[in-house]
Amino acid sequence: MKRWPLIPTLIVGIAIAAMIGLGVWQLARKQEKEAALAQLAANVRRPPVLFPASGVGDTLLFRRSAIDCLAVTDVSRQSGRTADGKPGWRVIAACRTPGAGIVPVQLGIASDFSVTPGWSGGPVTGFLSHAPDSRPLISGLFDHSPKRLMLVSDAPPIGLTANPGPDLSAVPNNHLAYAVQWFLFAGIAGVIYVIAVRRRRAR
Repeated sequence: MKRWPLIPTLIVGIAIAAMIGLGVWQLARKQEKEAALAQLAANVRRPPVLFPASGVGDTLLFRRSAIDCLAVTDVSRQSGRTADGKPGWRVIAACRTPGAGIVPVQLGIASDFSVTPGWSGGPVTGFLSHAPDSRPLISGLFDHSPKRLMLVSDAPPIGLTANPGPDLSAVPNNHLAYAVQWFLFAGIAGVIYVIAVRRRRAR
């Protein structure tokens, strides 16, 4: 009877173990994400906080906050949707503030890219969210530095429609699906390898 090939079996075994390990890691990440989502849900009901001077802080997402925009230094636009789901452009102002430096503020949603709100600053209240992240997707897999925060305004200036409110469903939690995929990959790899070796030994 032919023996099982040592080196290929070892390589496949290591690969299967790695895939199982990734599946277990995703299950652990699922528990962490569920705890984070519970905190975000509670943040909506918590009292307002000062906008952090560091400009970051994932634990503050969806908390109420306010700033005093002394001057608008820049205005950018990102694709987005209105509160009722219609497509549009998020108008984001870079605001100079007394204590937190330059703070991005999502003023509202424009129906057209060319719309420019006639707003030059002042007090702004709203909730904290992540600012748009320009990092490439690949680098984001390895760069775990905290994302910059942004204030999403409650009251849009004239010419813009209101921003959507905090939406927990927009926070991805796909770790269970990823875990199942890794476990399936491990199982399929094992079955395929066993079938291939048995056919080879039967010759």
